[in-house]
Amino acid sequence: MSIFGRKNETDTTTASVPAPAAAPETAALTGDYTIDPAHTTLGFVARHAMVTNVKGTFTDFTGTLHLDGGDPSKSTATLDITMESIDTGNADRDGHLKSADFFRTDEFPAMTFRSTAAEALGGDDYRITGDLSILGVTKPLSIDLEFNGAAKDPFGNERVGFEGKAEILRSEWGLTWNAALETGGVLISDKIKLNFDISAIRQG
Repeated sequence: MSIFGRKNETDTTTASVPAPAAAPETAALTGDYTIDPAHTTLGFVARHAMVTNVKGTFTDFTGTLHLDGGDPSKSTATLDITMESIDTGNADRDGHLKSADFFRTDEFPAMTFRSTAAEALGGDDYRITGDLSILGVTKPLSIDLEFNGAAKDPFGNERVGFEGKAEILRSEWGLTWNAALETGGVLISDKIKLNFDISAIRQG
């Protein structure tokens, strides 16, 4: 079941006939949701020394979703991330990332995302595009999402789940610090992979 309704690939209805209404179970998911930090992971992966990957997460964040089961283009998302919460499993590395070489968390304590468009790609796949702000620089970012389903948990919360991924060039947001390697190349890749594993709870 798709959260926004799945197109019937065998449908031969002509363009002059209105599309069928969203299924009741799909339309029922329309509403406002709050991202649950306890069951959500916001992660990233960077190439290190040209030979391995360093993975990290942000552990302090808030976010909202508005889902429209009948018209996915009306769906929206917001995300506010506390940069001091960066965690790569190494305290020294985390300290460097918070410093003036990278995120300058004393001056720019938050990273934000505000959606500007959403679209269905077919099946359970969607894409949400918005403005990502880091270091006071705002640029567009598109995130590909897969809908994982909806369920009511043992505490009565109505939940929806998504997995998402995106890639950015950190230099486009002013994150340019690097170091050259004696064997050629640089210490940290410009390309950063972003990973999202989202659980959100319906409000009201």
